[in-house]
Amino acid sequence: MAEPTKSPSRLRVALLEPEPIRVQGFVTLFQDHPRIEFVVFELAQFLADQEFTLALVGLHGGLPLPLVATIHGLRPDVRLIVMGPEADDESILQAISSGAKAYLEACATPQQVEQAIEIVNQGSIWAPRRVLSIFVDRATRPPRSTAPAAAQFTARETEVLKLLVAARSNREIARTLGIEERTVKAHVAKLMRKVGVENRIALSIYAVTNSIVNRNPD
Repeated sequence: MAEPTKSPSRLRVALLEPEPIRVQGFVTLFQDHPRIEFVVFELAQFLADQEFTLALVGLHGGLPLPLVATIHGLRPDVRLIVMGPEADDESILQAISSGAKAYLEACATPQQVEQAIEIVNQGSIWAPRRVLSIFVDRATRPPRSTAPAAAQFTARETEVLKLLVAARSNREIARTLGIEERTVKAHVAKLMRKVGVENRIALSIYAVTNSIVNRNPD
C-alpha cells in the first residue's frame, strides 16, 4: 500500500497594506487557501517580528518605494513582494534593486499573487521576462560612476543624518550644527516623511544601507 502524499508546508505571508479594503480583500480571498495565509501587520510590529520570511508590501496608499529598501535593510532575511500601480520597466527595476523579489500590479489576479508567492518562496524573482533581462544585463555590466544617494537630500539634511547615525540626540545635533533644537526636530520629521519610515532607528538604517552616510561618521 502506497504511503499518503504529504501536503506542502503552509506559507504564512506578512501583509503590509495601507488600504483597509485591500487588506479585507486579501484575507477574504485567501482565507480558505490550502497553502497560503495572509497575516496583517503594522510596519513597526512586523520589523520587530522574527518569524515571517515572506511579506507582501502594498504601495497603493502612498507608501514610497524607498520604504522597500528600508525594510530590506532592517530585515534582509525577508523575501519581499511589492504590489503597486501599473508600472513601467524602470519602476519595477527600482523595486527589485531596492530589495524586492517580485513586483505585482494592483490588477493582478489571485492566481498571479499565488504564483508570485510560490516563485519567491523558492528563491527566484517574479517579474516580466523583459524586466528580468534588463536586470541581468545591468547586473553584469562593469560598474560605472553614479550620482551619490545623498543627492536627494539637502546639505543640511545630510549633516543631520550623519549625526543621527552617530546616535546623537536632538540637543547634541542642534549644538553641533549651531541651530535650534526645534529646527532639528523639524528636519528629522521631514526626513522620515521623505524616506517613508516611522522612527529614528529606521531612518538611520536607511541612511546606512543606501550609503548616504558611513556607519562611523566623523
